[in-house]
Amino acid sequence: MHPRTQRSGKVYYYMYTKDKPRKEIPLGPDFILALKKYAELNIVVEVIANATFSDVEKRYLVEAVPKLAASSARMYRSDIKHLLAAFSEAPLAQIKPMHIRQFLDDRADKPTTANRCKRVFSTMWNHARGWGYTDLPNPCEGIQGHSLPKRTVYITDAVFDAVWAHASAPLRDAMDLAYLTGQRPADALKMTENDIIGGYLVVTQEKTKQPLRIKVVGELAALIERIKARKATRSIVTAALLVNAHGKRLTGPALRSQFDAAKKLAAEKNPELLPEIKKFWFYDLRAKAADDTSDQHGDQAASDLLGHDSVRTTQRHYLRRGKIVEPTR
Repeated sequence: MHPRTQRSGKVYYYMYTKDKPRKEIPLGPDFILALKKYAELNIVVEVIANATFSDVEKRYLVEAVPKLAASSARMYRSDIKHLLAAFSEAPLAQIKPMHIRQFLDDRADKPTTANRCKRVFSTMWNHARGWGYTDLPNPCEGIQGHSLPKRTVYITDAVFDAVWAHASAPLRDAMDLAYLTGQRPADALKMTENDIIGGYLVVTQEKTKQPLRIKVVGELAALIERIKARKATRSIVTAALLVNAHGKRLTGPALRSQFDAAKKLAAEKNPELLPEIKKFWFYDLRAKAADDTSDQHGDQAASDLLGHDSVRTTQRHYLRRGKIVEPTR
């Protein structure tokens, strides 16, 4: 553990992982509780006969989860709690494909979560094989997850404009930046003025680590100038492109809150668009960017903007309006 004295004089404890670059895990200000958490995080179970799922979980949390992106790590920890509730002390040798099927069936009311948990279980099992906890085949193999309907919502310009008209200045900036760059909300929130290099907005996607250089031209260039002008009226200085009303970096929770408020006002003022506005997720702006780019420049351009290695990924998950075709005659 590493103690660090804050400006207030209070001491906080931290743990560093062995990753490169290393990551810092906060343990809190209470020495005893920090020591307990440190011990829990550093438990590496020796390879033993009759290892249980709980044994694998302890080692996986220490060695594998810290290497994930922050958002993925949070999701994995949440999913692992569901898996522990079902398998906890179950010996690996006794976990069969039928138990994975039962896990999925018991959670049919939450199919997305169930499918995600299955993928996490499969990943953990493969790690367990590599660590020597088991040499049995992965029980997830051959077990189909729940069929999920493809999201088909396309955000029309009318719906976008209706919500934008009732949005705060920070939300307007966020909506425009997410749409014009086609990036995920988390990546848009991370963008800074320092990422603008040689006429490009340089992005490294948090989820895939995919690097992109987006040309700062046209409406994107105008948006960035608008953001800089608004930031210049605030006394707080930050390099972040997306800032709140006070000039501080805009956070994810604040973005969601402002987006929900704008949708509510937009629905009240535009009752004819109510069904479409209710279906509007902020993340849908990434799909709208893909569809609109595809219409203008083709599927490959849309795939490049989103940072996909394969155009098929873009076509399968983000192009929602269908191809433009000519009639028979």
